[in-house]
Amino acid sequence: MNQIKAIGVASRADDKRLRSPNERAILSLLQRNGAMPGSDLARQTGLSAQTISVILRKLKSDGLTRQGKPVRGKVGKPSIPITLNPLGALSVGCKLGRRSCDLIVLNFCGKTLFKRNLTYDIAIPQTVFAFLEASYVDALEELGAKAAERLCGFGIAAPFEIWKWGASDGNTPDEFLSWKDLSFEREIARFTDLPVFMLNDATSACWAEQVYGRGREFNDYAYFFVSTFIGGGIVLNQSVYEGSRGNAGSFAPLRVGDRAGRTQQLLDVASVHVLETALAKAGKDYRDLWKQPQDWSGFEEEVSDWIDAAAYAIAQACMSACAVIDFEAVIIDGALPEDVRHRLVEAVREKLPNEDSRGLLVPDVAEGVIGGEARAIGAACDPIYSQFFTTTHLA
Repeated sequence: MNQIKAIGVASRADDKRLRSPNERAILSLLQRNGAMPGSDLARQTGLSAQTISVILRKLKSDGLTRQGKPVRGKVGKPSIPITLNPLGALSVGCKLGRRSCDLIVLNFCGKTLFKRNLTYDIAIPQTVFAFLEASYVDALEELGAKAAERLCGFGIAAPFEIWKWGASDGNTPDEFLSWKDLSFEREIARFTDLPVFMLNDATSACWAEQVYGRGREFNDYAYFFVSTFIGGGIVLNQSVYEGSRGNAGSFAPLRVGDRAGRTQQLLDVASVHVLETALAKAGKDYRDLWKQPQDWSGFEEEVSDWIDAAAYAIAQACMSACAVIDFEAVIIDGALPEDVRHRLVEAVREKLPNEDSRGLLVPDVAEGVIGGEARAIGAACDPIYSQFFTTTHLA
């Protein structure tokens, strides 16, 4: 069984909540398929009916599952469907972004129970951790003591080496650079003793798509997440692949060309910061891009130009990725308005057949469905999956 990697904090996990392989297998089947009777669980796990019965009694006693109403068939005893208890386990997820920070609480079935958001021009550690602490306190109060006892971890999705991604105008404050010497685990431990799980932000979004989005439609795919800076993830054999250092699928540095024959990194063409710069040059406030709910209809000229250039670059990056791994598909999502995401995906589909595909198989292009919350949702998934389910990503 492949174990989810909790960087530097595995020893802090509550041993009472770690489940046996058979328990994990049963919980995972319920998570993926919904309600199932014990007979189906026995058939799919290969365990005996007696073993399944013993495990189900334990899972129910631990508050992780519950029984539905009996379903009567034509013959024999009625079957009793087993489902996950939505409040069986809860987790906190944090997305640290270049323009905003989110904190959510996710239940055992993937429903968001609590959410707070903070926007800023640049992420300053003192501001971010003060927001996280205040939001966490609010979450505990809103959830109530009984539900709060079911919290199993604090997941954080953050950009790789965030201190290298300062202000676009070059005026990066010293406080931002202090991220380099900062320990997330130590800062979070100031206000909670929950185990801390770290993920790359784009990998975290990929995980959310794999668990709750379109990921299960494909066996292997490359994942692109478009935000202030574009990032990515890799799924192989239905498992998110992180790499030995947690940075697999970092497509942003891929070299792409423009129509004038110049080459640059994908992140300098297909990231939203490029659109921000275009808006600033036109005398428009780029901050309006991040207001919730997002509406970019007032920037149609700049948005159309950006979509065309970004799609041209992403199409090239798709073929480069497929030259390394024979992906059957590419999924594109992002912190974008839904209509903009749809236009971007359609533009990539149109441009991909024009790329030089000699020696390559052209992948399908699919639109992601999670959106801007993907990174926080993926972060919140990590503690739950590491302790209760069979894992969906490989180290």
